[in-house]
Amino acid sequence: MPQRILIAFDESPQATAALRHALSTYDDAAFHVLHVNDPREWSAADGIDGFLYSEDAFERSQESANALLEEAEEIAREYDVTIETATEVGTVTETIVNHAEEHDIDHIVLGSHGRRGLSRFLLGSVAERVAKRSPASVTIIREEKPSDE
Repeated sequence: MPQRILIAFDESPQATAALRHALSTYDDAAFHVLHVNDPREWSAADGIDGFLYSEDAFERSQESANALLEEAEEIAREYDVTIETATEVGTVTETIVNHAEEHDIDHIVLGSHGRRGLSRFLLGSVAERVAKRSPASVTIIREEKPSDE
């Protein structure tokens, strides 16, 4: 039975590097690419539980997630690999870990840093929290910076 690999995917260069790493490293694997749509990124403050949820903002975030997963599928075609994609709404760490548990994932690959913004600094490292809580082994990929030669 092929190994089941989960790749956490967002719009960061590190996520793209993680996807490319997984596709080029794991032969004969079943690839699951997950984008987490975190409501804290598309909602405004002062609503329910401190957040105001807008149907418009949610729809735009889902459209963006779908476009992002289409980009992941294009990258997979470069490697002649078929991937399964999903987007889930929730907090990033918990959603990745839950997805791994629910889909019997053997290994998780994710970027060292994801989305930019204040939440990354306030909430800490998603990669670190996933590594600590994951039911599977985890590989964290850091995008190499080009040299200034």
